[in-house]
Amino acid sequence: MRLRWPMILTLIALVALVRAAGQSGTLPITPAEHRRGGDQTFLTYPEWFLVYSSAEYADFVQTHTPDEFPFIGHTRQFWQSYAAVRQATRQFPYNGEYHTMINVIGGSTTLEYGLRSAYETLIGRLTALSADAASSQEDKFGAAIARDYVRFIRAQPWYEYDFFGALKRLWRETDLSGNNLLRKWERKYALTTEYLGKGIYGWLIKKATRASFERPVESTVALVEKFPAAIEGGDPEVKLLQRNADDTALLSLPRYHAFTPASLALARQGIHFSEIAGNRGEILLTVVAPESWRAPGPPPLFVQPIMTQPGRKRVALSVPVAELARTLNELNVPGVELEHVYDY
Repeated sequence: MRLRWPMILTLIALVALVRAAGQSGTLPITPAEHRRGGDQTFLTYPEWFLVYSSAEYADFVQTHTPDEFPFIGHTRQFWQSYAAVRQATRQFPYNGEYHTMINVIGGSTTLEYGLRSAYETLIGRLTALSADAASSQEDKFGAAIARDYVRFIRAQPWYEYDFFGALKRLWRETDLSGNNLLRKWERKYALTTEYLGKGIYGWLIKKATRASFERPVESTVALVEKFPAAIEGGDPEVKLLQRNADDTALLSLPRYHAFTPASLALARQGIHFSEIAGNRGEILLTVVAPESWRAPGPPPLFVQPIMTQPGRKRVALSVPVAELARTLNELNVPGVELEHVYDY
């Protein structure tokens, strides 16, 4: 019997719904407007790695000079993790737009880190050797801005950061003369170049982003089981959208950085996840743990050392959404830090 076009279109729609459910064979209950592709949990990792890299740099320069930071090693880790992400998303339709974005930010970071590594090794290291034990005003200023930048990008896009404001503050809040004069003026040049370059590049990216993309949704909707009444009126960022007769519920959780503590708090209360952003398949999470620690369950997606923290490593785990709460509770052991849950 020949298939007619309405029947073919119906079959195509059913296949799309199954894929949206994380290839679990169960149609998602999450409303369509709150669903995101199952590959997003993996594809968001490279962006977050750049947050972790910036955070590691900010912590490092509180007590070290930038010339000692492993810029090239971090570049290598970015591309190694992206290769693992590509392998993990092979089962999904190719997301050309997102992969292009990852390659753009990866390429620009590779260029930036390469230039900074060369400059700090050839010039920064020489002026660091000429300085006395006390850090220059500019070193301290750069370390403070690095920490403020990390605080900002955990919740906002990097290109929204006020680099031009940081540049004005650099020249307003640091003296033109004083101790470590060679180091002082070399750091003024290095920080001026960095803030000016990032400010201009960020302005261009902001203009292109606003012209090409819609403003991202700031929440993640999750279907949960064993919903306790005690959650009502608790965390103001966790909102009840729908309570079902079978004691399941649709919750609105904060997205991005805030999703991790919110999902962890729910897991601690015995709540189990059935869907997250319409997905019942795999969800990615990372932990930072001692080198000797071994993750429970299947082999990790990848493992990388924390280069500025000897004896520590980052472990990427891919777990089914239904196992997320149990996994989060199992990871509550001394020395293991839940870094992030990647909420599509």
